[in-house]
Amino acid sequence: MLNRTASLDLVEFIETQILPQYANFDRAHNMEHVTRVIRRSLDLAQRTGADINMVYAIAAYHDLGMSGPRAIHHITGGKILAGDARLKRWFTVEQIGIMKEAVEDHRASASRAPRSLYGKIVAEADRDIVPDVVFLRTVQYGLANYPELDKEQQWLRFKEHMSQKYSEHGYIRLWIPGSPNEEKLKELRSIIADVRLLRQQFDKHFDAETAKKT
Repeated sequence: MLNRTASLDLVEFIETQILPQYANFDRAHNMEHVTRVIRRSLDLAQRTGADINMVYAIAAYHDLGMSGPRAIHHITGGKILAGDARLKRWFTVEQIGIMKEAVEDHRASASRAPRSLYGKIVAEADRDIVPDVVFLRTVQYGLANYPELDKEQQWLRFKEHMSQKYSEHGYIRLWIPGSPNEEKLKELRSIIADVRLLRQQFDKHFDAETAKKT
């Protein structure tokens, strides 16, 4: 029988040993982000009948690979999960293998669909498609990783990222039919299609973020 509530001792382990590591990552992959991914993952687990403990752990581990190069963080994260012997307290070897693959498959730019329901759940939950969150995270990432760019250069990077990832022709894919992300993606795409509205969003978040540093 599948678990319907996460094990209390697993929750305690995750909250004390795993989640604090997110304090070391950039603002687009911080504690606030992983908390959202966990919450969304658990909601999707209830919808799909997936094992709650597995989903909870996958979501908690999904971005731990940010401790290394971003480009392969999904691969690194899978290795971290699979190599954490403490998880054997709650999961079988087979379950850990599925969980490792799910972390590997969560990246939005992946060229293929996730290999399991668990990969689809964390990939879907990782999509912060609330427009305001998308704009904020993109500005924050640009400022953190390309501090040498001036405002207009940051705008060009921001606009290109929006087009490449979230536009009608972007690479983002949704994997759970009927998920809340469908309507949010439509809203986001309508803003991206209007350069004037998109620039307004960029200016709002860029000015707010840079004001914090002065």
